[in-house]
Amino acid sequence: MRHTFQTRTGPLPVLDGLEVSVDEGGFTAVVGPSGCGKSTLTRLIAGLMIPDAGEVRVHGERITGPRSNVGMAFQNPVLLEWRTILENVLLPLEIVPTSLSKADRTARARRLLALVGLEGFEDKRPSELSGGMRQRASLCRALIHTPEVLILDEPFGALDAFTREDLWQIMHEVKRAEPFTGVLITHDLREAIFLADRVVVLSGRPARTQYVLDVPDTGPRDLDHLYTAEAAEMLNLLRHQIEIAQGRAPAEAEPSTAPTPAPPPGAAARGMH
Repeated sequence: MRHTFQTRTGPLPVLDGLEVSVDEGGFTAVVGPSGCGKSTLTRLIAGLMIPDAGEVRVHGERITGPRSNVGMAFQNPVLLEWRTILENVLLPLEIVPTSLSKADRTARARRLLALVGLEGFEDKRPSELSGGMRQRASLCRALIHTPEVLILDEPFGALDAFTREDLWQIMHEVKRAEPFTGVLITHDLREAIFLADRVVVLSGRPARTQYVLDVPDTGPRDLDHLYTAEAAEMLNLLRHQIEIAQGRAPAEAEPSTAPTPAPPPGAAARGMH
């Protein structure tokens, strides 16, 4: 797949030779240097943009425009301050036609809010909630129309480490209760290996697929897994691939096999910048 932006100074290639596949029901994280086109990729998947060359397919069907079966959540929750949390979650169902009755829509929104720990906050305004709570509401809004594909564009990037880790665990609970195919854009490598079953590393601009890491299925995940030698080895490998993408390490060099000392629980996640 290839995509180029037209700027005042001429064409700006963003993606070139990009190949990403996401298994149905799987969860793929996309990482890479800042400015390599990760967010552009999400907009192509969502049908908000069309690639210059190549195509995006969901369940074999080519994407040619926005689709109601694709949900999106962003770093900024963008909740409407004049609406309650419940009303914010219901907003997509007011825009996209649905066969659900008003009672069924409300019941679904309340169930999603309870799933993420916001039961009892339905009638609050966004200004009355913390950043983490607003992000939970944003996640419910993205899920309200039961999307087949959920795109998460750095949804936890602006949160503190404790809140971020709490939401990682909630995401696992949400995916069990609301099955979807997930695509996560993140700068946090710990987040990638905790949430995803596959991590795709993009190269610099124009980006291509540089490396794909399959995360072993260790069963139900908890935060303790992030402090194991296996997790440290995966983190070292991903960091090395990103250093290659940034031109800071030769492609033929091998990453250190010595596990990176794990930070204490609750320590700020080390991400890419």
